[in-house]
Order: sequence, then structure tokens, then C-alpha cells
Amino acid sequence: DEYMNFKMRGHGAVVSWWNEAQADPLATRKGLELGLQLSGYEYEEPDFAKLEGERIGLTAAYTFTGDNRLFSRIEGRFSYGELDYTGSGTQSGNPDQLYELRALAGRDYRLGGAVWAPYAGLGVRYLYNDIRGTSSTGAVGYRRESRYWYVPLGVTVRIPLGSAWVLAPQLEYDAFAGGSQTSYLTDTGIGFSDANNRQGHGEGARGQLALEKGSWAFSAWFNYWHIQDSDVVPIGGGYVGLEPENYTREYGVELRYRF
Repeated sequence: DEYMNFKMRGHGAVVSWWNEAQADPLATRKGLELGLQLSGYEYEEPDFAKLEGERIGLTAAYTFTGDNRLFSRIEGRFSYGELDYTGSGTQSGNPDQLYELRALAGRDYRLGGAVWAPYAGLGVRYLYNDIRGTSSTGAVGYRRESRYWYVPLGVTVRIPLGSAWVLAPQLEYDAFAGGSQTSYLTDTGIGFSDANNRQGHGEGARGQLALEKGSWAFSAWFNYWHIQDSDVVPIGGGYVGLEPENYTREYGVELRYRF
């Protein structure tokens, strides 16, 4: 029957389209994700000072998907550690809080049996560090606030492994757009004023290797920053101050659940 044959072909086309759009295990998926992170952290000003220790963190993200495999994503992160200071003496247990917010957009592409998802966006990173008190040599510490603005440029690749497992490496370059550093030198009580330095040059990178199945994902990851010397500002008494060249390295693991 010609009419019945036409209907069956049409029905099959609808089913095929629905399966591709809704059941692709490699496509970027819409929804809320929550994660728990554990990491090792190191901040270094070469030949001057170092902060290092372990951190614990929480992450949250929501992904929106649209037509033509387009997606957008909002990510947030909070991380806390009690770090050890080495520089003008030593000091342990210094509270360190890190907040990060990112907005990303990209598109999925099918290439070579995998899905490639390049993306770009905007990010802001805020860090609060408190090393008030005295070190082992009697040096007096102070609080610091750091703000970075940057442009993430990256790609995630989703590779099928069988039995519904997916391997998802991700690599990202972070183009540094600018930053500021506030050093509360008045905490020292030795007569200096607070310093507000501008940072104009630097770069970052991050990456992760995730293993996903269903709603769960486990990943190993790293974050890296290299920021150049800031501008120079007066701090009183004929002295000036700057935020010196510094490096931040962080390596960790994360367990994440997608709702």
C-alpha cells in the first residue's frame, strides 16, 4: 500500500532524528552539575616567597543546549586551604580562599568517531589570603586580595570507550585580560599604607582528563598561572611597592554528579 509505506518511512525519519538529538551519549548535555575537589596548591614568587598546601573545593555548573549543537555554560568554584608560608621565615596554617566564576559558549562537532567541543568565554578569579601574625624570624605578615580577569579558549573531546563509558580530555588556554592586587600593609603596623597594584601581563592554562558514565564523572586536573610584575605604587615614607612576578600551580581530582 503506497499510503502506508509513506507513513512508515516518515515515522522512521522522526524516530531517527529524535534519537540523535536526545540520546547521543557524546553530546554536551544540559543540566546542573555539582562537584567536590581535593588539590595540592603552590603559589611562588621566585627568590622571595612561597605559599603551599592542600585545598578542598566545591564546584557548580549549569549547561544550556540549543539548536545546531550549540551550548552555553555557567561555572562557579570555591576552594579553601590553610597554607604554609616560606619567605621571611616560615609560618603555617594561613587561611586562603579562592572564588571563580566563568561564562562559556561553544558548539559540538562530530569528527573521527568523537565529539569535539571548542568553547570561549569570560572568567573572573578572586583570591583572599591572610598571613597576619609573625613568622619564625619575627617578620610581620598582612592580608592580600587578588583579582584576575581572563578569556578562556579551550576544547573538550568526548571519546566513547564502550559499555556507556566516555573519556573526556579537556585543554584550555587562559588569555589574561588584567588584574589587581591589594596588599593591606597597614596590618603590619610599621607605617606603610595599603598598596593597590595593577597587573597587565600574564597567561594561564588548565586541563583535565575525565572519565564519565551516566550521571557521574571523575577527573584529574591542573590549573596554572604565570603573572608578570605589576606596576609600582607609593606606600609611604619614600618607599614604593609592587606585586612581583609569580606562578600558581594546582593539581587535583574531582568527583562530579550531573542532575
